Amino acid sequence: MKSSSIPAVELPALIAAERAELADVLAGLRAEDWDRPTLCAGWRVREVVAHITMPFRYSTARFLSEMVRSGGRFDRMADRCARRDASAGPDQLTAALRDNTTHRWKPPGAGLDAALTHDVIHGLDITSPLGIDLRLPEATLRSVLSTVTGRKSMKHFGVDLDGIELRAADLDWSYGTGTPVIGAAQNLALILCGRTLAAGQLRGEAGTRFTHA
Repeated sequence: MKSSSIPAVELPALIAAERAELADVLAGLRAEDWDRPTLCAGWRVREVVAHITMPFRYSTARFLSEMVRSGGRFDRMADRCARRDASAGPDQLTAALRDNTTHRWKPPGAGLDAALTHDVIHGLDITSPLGIDLRLPEATLRSVLSTVTGRKSMKHFGVDLDGIELRAADLDWSYGTGTPVIGAAQNLALILCGRTLAAGQLRGEAGTRFTHA
């Protein structure tokens, strides 16, 4: 059963709730946690938060200027800016998120469903390695799962699901056909976005394809 999309009118509230909860999590971290690795390769917690809040802190003109400096390559620009902006203090980065819970930013060419997915996946990039469970609402999970199984997202991440059925243990949802890989819906969303999970977070023989020791 593939997830159904959530009515657009509900998305702003889901986004605001996700950002507020993540801000609460960040406010409770120890100083050393900000330098812990995340599921984003090469980025610590501070780089991921800098990236999440970049749309709130940058004007359109500044964004375009940074893109030009990076030769028009978004990934290069995002990495350079995240590493630079990560030097800000934890309180400052947390405030940038908390003060913009209702910001209506959308990824270029996409909608609020993509904005919600961006916040959720990067939030999980932080909390999953720290062992923190965000307890995402079902409506948020269904919106994210619908987005990450869309054609554009599947092409972008290129995750090999040949012969695999992803099956949520906490939601009536599955995707694909073949050998079952069972896990929390939010962990399956991470898999679909190319993340590798810690051992023990998935069930099924094929789960080792998506985990590390």
